[in-house]
Amino acid sequence: MKEIIYSDRAQKFLTKIDREDSKRIRSKIKQYAANPEELKNKVTKLVGFPLYRLRVGDYRVIFSETGEVILIEKIGNRRNVYKGDLI
Repeated sequence: MKEIIYSDRAQKFLTKIDREDSKRIRSKIKQYAANPEELKNKVTKLVGFPLYRLRVGDYRVIFSETGEVILIEKIGNRRNVYKGDLI
């Protein structure tokens, strides 16, 4: 299983949303870290950025992956997660 590191911005977002949604998002991230092939149809590389997107319901998890580390850069609602800076 790969190591998961959350940015301050991602951590803050998870504390602000509903507890059930937060649990579901964390669960999907752990599931992806344990077995990326299982969720490959929910993960897409972002064009023009060295980042990937994981779909979890109405939320999007923006992350980078290097070796054995997954860095969660940003989590947000699908409507506005891409607005502003991604990195």
